[in-house]
Amino acid sequence: MFFVYGLLGGLLIYTVGRVVVTCLYTVRPDQRAVVTSFGAVEILEEKSPPPPLSGDERERYEFPQVRVVEPGGPYFKFPWQEVHKVSVATQAVDVSWDPSKKQATIEAVTKDNLTTGVNGQIRYRIEENNLYPYLFGVTSPLEHVMGYFVSVLRERIANFVDPKGVNLLSNDDEQDENQPSSVEFSEGVSINDLRKNLPLLNQYMEEQCRSTGGRYGIELDAALITEIDPPPEVDRALSAINSTRNQVAADISTARADAEQQITMSARAVEIATNNAQAEVAPLRELAQTLTTIKSEGGANCLTSYLRNLRVPLYKRADRIIHEEKNNHIKGGEV
Repeated sequence: MFFVYGLLGGLLIYTVGRVVVTCLYTVRPDQRAVVTSFGAVEILEEKSPPPPLSGDERERYEFPQVRVVEPGGPYFKFPWQEVHKVSVATQAVDVSWDPSKKQATIEAVTKDNLTTGVNGQIRYRIEENNLYPYLFGVTSPLEHVMGYFVSVLRERIANFVDPKGVNLLSNDDEQDENQPSSVEFSEGVSINDLRKNLPLLNQYMEEQCRSTGGRYGIELDAALITEIDPPPEVDRALSAINSTRNQVAADISTARADAEQQITMSARAVEIATNNAQAEVAPLRELAQTLTTIKSEGGANCLTSYLRNLRVPLYKRADRIIHEEKNNHIKGGEV
């Protein structure tokens, strides 16, 4: 009889201990929890916000809302229930992360068929309002997000063209047919374009990965591509190309400065000559205006008298005066 009581007491202690240990749980402030009963989750009537997708993808990735346990506790669950805790804090992972293999970098092919290594990080967080696809949509949602990110990144690198170079080199209205296109100008320097436009590349990746929240419940917070590393021999060739381009740019800048200086000096010379000519013409214009006024107000006789008086100072300054007298010819008996 004592054995039976001891067995029942042990079962009671074991049951109470199991309930206390396994049926009570807490949720940290950076966590959210979802409880399932026999593998089934409690679904709410309200629906998740529509994902930023279009077409049939919107219907394919339309997931229900589930009941989320907020931070706090202790909470009680039955033994046949299971608690799925998820961290909603912002996390970072290397772009080269892949659970199926070990790799230090991602290889991508540029548009000029050069294989380059890409390194960086992405920051992400799990959407609290869309936990169903993260917990029950796919087995490894982060792996799917990384695969999607890498595929979009490789496609972008393979087709990347420097937008500033395109604006400078391609103009359908002014470009000559014999001149090479912007793509031909940029051949062989795509790695340089990528290095110069890393912020633009990161912005593009963030825009393209906004749909990951609706697909997998993981929202991309930021893409930080920090390194574009080509093979050593390609890097040496690019260094030589960059040195040559810098020298050419310096020579062009010097030539432009000299040309602008010559243009400025020529403009100044034209301005000085114009001012001198205007200074010489101004007295003549004033004299013409004076003669016109005298003739209009005093008549021709007054103008003749003015001109005679104006010659008097000139006679004093002259060394020799030549007087020309006109002879009158008699025609028809009249003088």
